[in-house]
Amino acid sequence: MKFMKIGSKPDSIKTDGNNVRYVENELASDITVNVDGSRFCLHKFPLLSKCACLQKLLSSTDKNNASDEVDISGIPGGPTAFETCAKFCYGMTVTLSAYNVVATRCAAEYLGMHETVEKGNLIYKIDVFLNSSLFRSWKDSIIVLQTTKTFLPLSEDLKMVSLCIDAIASKACVDVSHVEWSYTYNRKKLGEENNGADQVRAAREVPHDWWAEDLCELEIELYKRVIMNIKTKGILGGEVIGEALKAYGYRRLSGFNKGGMEQGDLVKHKTVIETLVWLLPAEKDSVSCGFLLKLLKAVTMLNSGETVKEQLVRRIGQQLEQASVSELLIKKSHQERETLYDVDLVKKIVVEFMARDHNNSEIEVEDDDDEGFEVKEIKKIPGILSEASKLMVVKLIDSYLAEIAKDPNLPASKFIDLAESVSSISRPAHDGLYRAIDMYLKEHAGITKGDKKRMCKLMDCRKLSVEACMHAVQNDRLPLRVVVQVLFFEQVRASASSGSSTPDLPKGIRELRSCGTYGSSRSVPTVMEDEWDAVATEEEMRALKSEIAALKLQEESGRKSVDRAAVTAISRVKSLIMSKKMFGKKLQGKGGGGEKSSGVGGGGSDSSESLGSVTEEAAKTATPSRNLTRKVSVS
Repeated sequence: MKFMKIGSKPDSIKTDGNNVRYVENELASDITVNVDGSRFCLHKFPLLSKCACLQKLLSSTDKNNASDEVDISGIPGGPTAFETCAKFCYGMTVTLSAYNVVATRCAAEYLGMHETVEKGNLIYKIDVFLNSSLFRSWKDSIIVLQTTKTFLPLSEDLKMVSLCIDAIASKACVDVSHVEWSYTYNRKKLGEENNGADQVRAAREVPHDWWAEDLCELEIELYKRVIMNIKTKGILGGEVIGEALKAYGYRRLSGFNKGGMEQGDLVKHKTVIETLVWLLPAEKDSVSCGFLLKLLKAVTMLNSGETVKEQLVRRIGQQLEQASVSELLIKKSHQERETLYDVDLVKKIVVEFMARDHNNSEIEVEDDDDEGFEVKEIKKIPGILSEASKLMVVKLIDSYLAEIAKDPNLPASKFIDLAESVSSISRPAHDGLYRAIDMYLKEHAGITKGDKKRMCKLMDCRKLSVEACMHAVQNDRLPLRVVVQVLFFEQVRASASSGSSTPDLPKGIRELRSCGTYGSSRSVPTVMEDEWDAVATEEEMRALKSEIAALKLQEESGRKSVDRAAVTAISRVKSLIMSKKMFGKKLQGKGGGGEKSSGVGGGGSDSSESLGSVTEEAAKTATPSRNLTRKVSVS
């Protein structure tokens, strides 16, 4: 902290019990100055020689009064600042520092203590002190800037605010090799390391954002102006400014670093959040995706404007691959709490991410042709997303779908729309998507047959792992069509592992594939569409489990044994479907409105176990089949 002492006489202004202040002097006081309830009994000559304001006030008072009295209750800084100015007029010692210099400067301006009144007046001395000392000190510049808020708009008119801001911004932009540790950063960061040895401080490298923590002391409006000044200078990179904004958000917003917002002055919090968003550097990756998502959560919670939300969605979409599932779980505001999480907002982010690979950016190239005319050519440059980024995002969305599937109020349409938004990305494995679909079917027993069909079409059974296949064939929540597909592709995998190719598979397997595959252009007259989309009954699921277990046991016996087991399994599945169809026709012929079994679960075993849990019992009890008698349950 730097100080400035003016004058050489000792302090001789006294105060009595009635809040009257006076100067001990042989001469009687001839002027009384009233300042906000305090009375100063002083002398005209020292005051009038330096204060143009008092000269003007006294010239308008009654000439016959032996003792003049004036009121200046509107003076900035009140009695304390006026007393400092009065001491200067008397030549008494005045101590100025970063804490009182703004109040004294504003009071001196009010009193008109300019050079035109007397050379070397108070205003001149304060300005010299500011420029030569305080503005050269990092700590003092911040303190001076903080005190200017009390004296607005006068401190603004006197350019004290802008001078402080420019001084701070200039110091933040200097080369770090010329920087000493700031007082806040030094105290908090090095306190634990510095065991009394100065070598630790000297050896530690000064980071580029050494100034960030100190500026968190500023109110948001002043902070905004400082950051804008720093950005205007164009010296510091976006990453440094991004770290500063992150530090400010964590310091000024309670609970923000945990992705929440504690109760408090919501209007103030809203101003801080919107200002931080407005100050975000334009450079990509200048701030982390996690910080952007925290801002988006806060914006949603505080019901900020759509413009702020759209800006964050655009920024997050540019670096979505950096996000985590927990960061994407953005709760909806209480006013629009239809679902637990804002799935529509996440979908907008995903669409923004995907647009980077689909949209073309345009650039104008100007050229002159042979005749001297200006020609503008528009060239399109396709956006490029790396395969690694795409795979990270699709894995992220699969995990996100599994989380939001637990919400009982989540409509199937929102789940499907979000999954379809990344359908153009080729997943190497569909286990994550299958897990999400299974979770949704488990939590939403009342899902319609059409929605279930749309949901299952998202999944490619060929890309399920062995563990996922074993789980799927025992899953009584899946439509029969999906279970048959899994059986088929499991047989394809077994054939490939034994050295055979898919075209050499038995005719029955190829026929089953054509029946069971979603979107197939071929139709099998003996199988109705509804039977494929129905959920298998308990007995049907038990038979299918036995057949897949038998296939697994036959894999070790070679290609011929596998084919024979597969043909047996296929014939049983087809007879199962046909018996179901014929039974339904008989019921209709008798006038009984029999409905196909489409309820989830069907009273079967719960298959909500994690992927990879294979039913050992099914494998043990599965034997090469004889004639299987099937009963069809009609609910």
